[in-house]
Amino acid sequence: MDRAVSLSNIDSAALPQIILKPRRAQPFFGRHPWVFSGAIARVTGEPPPGAEVALATERGEFVARGLFNPHSNIQVRLYSWDAARPLDEAFWSERLDAAIGLRRDVLQLVGRASACRLVFSEADGLSGLIVDRYDDWLLVQFTSLALAVRRDMLVRLLQEKLQPAGIWLRTEKGIREAEGLEIADGLLSGREPPRPLLITEHGLQYAVDAVEGQKTGFFLDQRDNRQAFVKYVRGGRVLDLCCYSGGFAMNAVRHGGAKDVVAVDVSEPALTLARDNAARNELSHAIKFEKSDAFKALESLRAAGERFDLIVLDPPKFARHARGLDEALRGYHSLNRLALQVLSEEGTLVTCSCTGYVSRELFAEMLADAASSANRTLQILEARGPAPDHPTSVHCVETNYLKCYICRAL
Repeated sequence: MDRAVSLSNIDSAALPQIILKPRRAQPFFGRHPWVFSGAIARVTGEPPPGAEVALATERGEFVARGLFNPHSNIQVRLYSWDAARPLDEAFWSERLDAAIGLRRDVLQLVGRASACRLVFSEADGLSGLIVDRYDDWLLVQFTSLALAVRRDMLVRLLQEKLQPAGIWLRTEKGIREAEGLEIADGLLSGREPPRPLLITEHGLQYAVDAVEGQKTGFFLDQRDNRQAFVKYVRGGRVLDLCCYSGGFAMNAVRHGGAKDVVAVDVSEPALTLARDNAARNELSHAIKFEKSDAFKALESLRAAGERFDLIVLDPPKFARHARGLDEALRGYHSLNRLALQVLSEEGTLVTCSCTGYVSRELFAEMLADAASSANRTLQILEARGPAPDHPTSVHCVETNYLKCYICRAL
């Protein structure tokens, strides 16, 4: 089918035009939402930051409608491949309805004391917007200037559709510089979230610091992985590295029968939260919390001759840019090699990466090298990803960022 549509015959002809360089249009006809500056030949007109624009080939063929930001390396984010469909309030309202409907009606994750991701940026066709729900509060992140300038409209739509007790703005590290954003955390609507804000997951109660906690306060993407790994615990000794609020550690005790768990994190506020959560769930007797860098903790445990039946590695993102990929892989290699050196024979390694630039193929290759360096053999039992409220867009593989491999080490 001929997909070429001339800009001169469509409603978007009046928009400022972003003209692509020759032979650069294929990914965008394929609905990838990010147009980097290096793919752009020229800009017609003088669109201000955040303006709606039409993306076109060098021959004048319409590709998509998007929003422009000259201050970002991603200069255009694409949203509509319908030449006649403007990016107006009705458009954003429909996209929000689809995202909310998935979590509420299909996944059935929306309820009192529950928590889930309601909007996952590119995966929901809303590049630059993240919305998490904790009990009756919404936590919003804008990762694009273009959607940040539409903040009032988007917040009003969320308020109308969900009637939350409050909506709080969180800002991702580095996004101000990357997008040229002037934005500060704070209350957008309703009441401030309580501190702590209490949620329940898999029968365990968690305190969430929605104002200052990591990410938006909780690692929602690991929800199903925190449940999946427990069948491998079988009452054994567990090491939970980068434990944050204690999710893997507490599930190991409550649902896996572990009697001896060591939970390590470099952040004192995280450990305070984890200790409080363990006490809240009457699990403190089985979990020992330690403040340490993960690498140093493993080196000390190896030197002391300690052994664990199951080890969880859930480190923070190791690279925020493609140029950091090699260093990230070296970091994962070292961390997994050290873990295998303190893992018991036929022990279980639960190893995770949330670095989007590290593909599943690269992560598996790194694991093979780390296992060889530790003189161990690894069998991958489960290759898992994030919970389904963090779906993957087939048009934007970067949304498939979380790897969680459950492995048997011989």
